[in-house]
Amino acid sequence: MTTSTAKLQEIYNQQGFLSALPVLNETELREAKHAFSELEKEFGKEYTQYSLHNAHQQYPWVSGLTKHPQLIQVVKAILGPDVILLDSRFICKYPTLKPDRQENEGGETESVLPYVAWHQDMRYWGIAGGPVLSVWLALDDSLEENGALQVIPGSHCAGMLPHRQATRPGNMLSVNQEIPEELVQADEAVLCPLLAGQMSIHDGLLVHASDANMSQRRRCGFVIRYVPTCAYPIQDPDRPRKFAATELACGTDQFHHFNKST
Repeated sequence: MTTSTAKLQEIYNQQGFLSALPVLNETELREAKHAFSELEKEFGKEYTQYSLHNAHQQYPWVSGLTKHPQLIQVVKAILGPDVILLDSRFICKYPTLKPDRQENEGGETESVLPYVAWHQDMRYWGIAGGPVLSVWLALDDSLEENGALQVIPGSHCAGMLPHRQATRPGNMLSVNQEIPEELVQADEAVLCPLLAGQMSIHDGLLVHASDANMSQRRRCGFVIRYVPTCAYPIQDPDRPRKFAATELACGTDQFHHFNKST
């Protein structure tokens, strides 16, 4: 990293995100893309689009990505030396998948393309006592035309915003929620394009989204969530959560807030 730790922290604290950070070299990227292509062959693209959840528990090469030295160096600069890996998921937007078709209000059938609505990660995670940091590690170039991440800089400073059920079909979020558009400063949105092998990171309260893939190029990324070891899961009987995939990413854990039964 050419940017000092203090500068990284300053920018991240102000903006709520950092983007276009180098992680994988050419050899590492080639190996990761090949390994992912084997998973596509095994499971099919309908599955690998969103269902490769916590694959770091099963595949050593995926676990290696979660602990890559370049990646962990940045995570430690933001969260400190003691960090828990909370969760991971591959997310792919394929241009070749046959889009769902749905009848609109006029009775006409229209294509439904996968997108991600404006939201905050902390809405879903049920974590307190420390921040959640999300990594997007690009296996493919992630550009405007194939649905790159968009963020609202500084929006993490406003705290948790209300979410509702999304009204537009195609939302990839598993609970189909969105922040009402009147609460999103969409005119301030910034695109976070990435070249394959680069990553972006963002705070769990940062408002972000991504559009549908309108190109003929796949957009595949690996999403990883990290928390400092001082963070802990919130007990919510209305929405019980399990964190069965957590493990120590770096440092030491003096708190032991996460275990396989949590």
